[in-house]
Amino acid sequence: MCVRTVVGIESSEPVVVHQQNKLQKTKEKYMKLHDELVARELEIVEEQKTQVFIPEIADDILKTSTVNYSSLLKVLTNYCETIQQTKFFKILFYTTQPAHVIMIAAVLCVTSALVPIKDRVQAAGHPHSRAASFIYLASFVMHLGAQIWMTFVSGLSLYFALPRHVFGEVQRILFPRYFTINACLSLTTLLIFIKHHPAHTWDTEIAIQVGAMTGAFFLELLIRLYLTPPLLQLIVQKNTLERAAGVGNEIGRHNPGPLKHCPHYLRMHNAFRRVHVSIAMGNMLTMGCTVLHLYYIASKLCVL
Repeated sequence: MCVRTVVGIESSEPVVVHQQNKLQKTKEKYMKLHDELVARELEIVEEQKTQVFIPEIADDILKTSTVNYSSLLKVLTNYCETIQQTKFFKILFYTTQPAHVIMIAAVLCVTSALVPIKDRVQAAGHPHSRAASFIYLASFVMHLGAQIWMTFVSGLSLYFALPRHVFGEVQRILFPRYFTINACLSLTTLLIFIKHHPAHTWDTEIAIQVGAMTGAFFLELLIRLYLTPPLLQLIVQKNTLERAAGVGNEIGRHNPGPLKHCPHYLRMHNAFRRVHVSIAMGNMLTMGCTVLHLYYIASKLCVL
């Protein structure tokens, strides 16, 4: 028994020694690899010290600008919410009288610009300022670009990519801003054009341009003041009723589901369609006026 035990112990010693040697070699191999990686990292750090690392700077600038922009938007949002709670804001935006006042003021503004005044007639012969030309072209191209983007790119793309209710919420936010900005740009273009083309110098071509731009401005202002508010109310009412019925998540189509037999919903939907079609037709007419003026500008270009 003792002899066999001693022999068994002696026979296992070479195996243990072999395993220890293997572990030692593996350890030395990975230690060498680790040292090489550390040396490579030190070389990279030394190289970075001698050159400007543009991506890191760009990331810092992007991060800082994003944080500052977010803070600015938060401050402006809080300020707008405070203003919306005032009595003046509620009277101005939740009643119809301010719309009439704005329309009357717009008519008086355009009329005063069209009426030939002696000082304006005398100033007609003066050379055009570059600042006025820049503002005129900038307002016109922004107006045309907004029309093309909203009508043919944003509207169609979102309608066929988002659920109908989500698309409606997006349009509910964009519509007022779109027609407000377009009306302001149309007025800017019109006033500068009239300033440099007084009524006594008009020929048929100029008269057509003034008429088209005036029509575009008043049509956009009319849509913003009298058609957009009821459209937004109808969107809210329709979405509320459709959510209660469990419909409105279809994409690129209108499926009323169980509401197709509801008289109240059908009346609301027909009213929505009438207002929406009126706005769409008005938008296409204003775009036609803008394209007409684009053709006039292209015919007068002297840089090509």
